[in-house]
Amino acid sequence: MHVVLVEPEIPPNTGNVARLCAATQSVLHLIEPFGFKLDDAQLKRAGMDYWRQVEWHRWKNWTAFAEELPENARLWLIESHGARNYSEAQFAANDYLVFGRETAGLPAQLLEQHRKRWLRIPMFNAESRSLNLSNCVALVLFEALRQQGFQNEK
Repeated sequence: MHVVLVEPEIPPNTGNVARLCAATQSVLHLIEPFGFKLDDAQLKRAGMDYWRQVEWHRWKNWTAFAEELPENARLWLIESHGARNYSEAQFAANDYLVFGRETAGLPAQLLEQHRKRWLRIPMFNAESRSLNLSNCVALVLFEALRQQGFQNEK
């Protein structure tokens, strides 16, 4: 699986996602600009010593990332107000799970371009604005891995 963070802002979230990617052998894609420096102490602390175990790529912007995608790449955009619940999707082993900035989510134009693969995580309290980014990644990634039969489990 591939996890894509578009313009992440909070170092501990990105560090936690890196740790999750290391544990699941998922590829992490970080798309600039970031709300932190890659040598940030909080980023390193949250990722612990897992950074060296993660296959990760840094992209200057969405366009640079999109230009290098394989022709048959399937992107799943996870953002509130998606037409389908993430658990209704049928994930494949090399899919890309795309998550936006903590404060602003994914750009509307990007969501419209990928409307058929725009997913949401249900929330039951109308007053709750959002879930933590690293929690969202864990929920969706583990559902995708469950559908693959946890093939890489050690």
